[in-house]
Amino acid sequence: MTSDPLLDSVDLVVVGAGIVGLAHAYHAMRRGLSVAVVERDRHAVGASVRNFGHGCITAQTGSSLEYGLAAREHWLALAGEAGFRVWDKGTLVAARAEDEYAVLAELAQQRGPGHVRLLGREDVGRLASLGSDVLGGALFPLDIRLDQREAVAAIARLLAARGVRFHWSTSAHSAESGEVATSRGRIRADGVVLAVGHDIDRHFPDVAGSRDVRRCSLRMLRVRDPHRRAIGPAVLTGLSMLRYGAFAACPSLPRVRDRLERERADLVEVGLNLMFTQLPDGDLTIGDTHSYGHTVEPFGDELPDSLVLEEAAHLLGVPELVVRQRWTGVYASAPDPFLVEAPHPGVRVVSVTSGIGMTTALGLAPEVLDDLLT
Repeated sequence: MTSDPLLDSVDLVVVGAGIVGLAHAYHAMRRGLSVAVVERDRHAVGASVRNFGHGCITAQTGSSLEYGLAAREHWLALAGEAGFRVWDKGTLVAARAEDEYAVLAELAQQRGPGHVRLLGREDVGRLASLGSDVLGGALFPLDIRLDQREAVAAIARLLAARGVRFHWSTSAHSAESGEVATSRGRIRADGVVLAVGHDIDRHFPDVAGSRDVRRCSLRMLRVRDPHRRAIGPAVLTGLSMLRYGAFAACPSLPRVRDRLERERADLVEVGLNLMFTQLPDGDLTIGDTHSYGHTVEPFGDELPDSLVLEEAAHLLGVPELVVRQRWTGVYASAPDPFLVEAPHPGVRVVSVTSGIGMTTALGLAPEVLDDLLT
């Protein structure tokens, strides 16, 4: 314990105001606990606002699917409470080869029509304007999307209005049983949740090392929609099939992987998950590539952006796209998609280490709190 001044005293203190931290603050507040949130920036600027705003539920398996389905209901409820919009329009997976369509047919048979609905070429065209090489696809009706830049800030405002105390521009120096030391003073709490994403190694390097936590950096862009058309669902492609667990159980996936590695090794090498979502003003968020390491290098190569732009333009059936913004997203990556550790009694380190925090955090948090508070 330190002699620093006492800043706050609550039942639960959450370090990190990204979606994982906010999910724990939200569920703790609903249980009647007093909550404080510590955030080093003036507002959330990390992975929670740099993503696609995609609730990618159906493509998950196991606990990821369970958390995603639970989180879906909380997102729909929060949208009404906090005043942001959720598009409950699902995900369109566009098949541009027979083996990709075979994967979708196999997944549809495994999951049933409530989760996966096969589509013909004309059905796909009614949902989105895509290139002529699209031969069919599937709709995942349970998936959702939202404007992540708006939603995360709206949830923080809602929680503040309901009594959660936010300490913005405040750095957490240490987290121990019963206390968090910050740049503005100490916060006493019965429970502590450290939800700092990929920065676990800044606080508990042994935890990060034992769980093999690295940083995944990805290149994303905001472009003008060339078709100027409202698009309800998120849009995935065959390259997306290489990245999500639900597709791995499909017998035809190795054929997709072999073909893509043979024909487009450059795309596989940069880990391209070719997809897009639409922002409220009509612009598209496109991406994304994946690069892994313990430190994100500051100097980016132009190749990933070029590949994203080229392939997204081809998917949309246009010669080129007009770029409005570019950014690098960073999230924690580890072999286990969910990191929950107890470095001290009454302290939980929580990170979604698979790039699906928006999809799962609101479903994961109640389980963490059940364990912590017990």
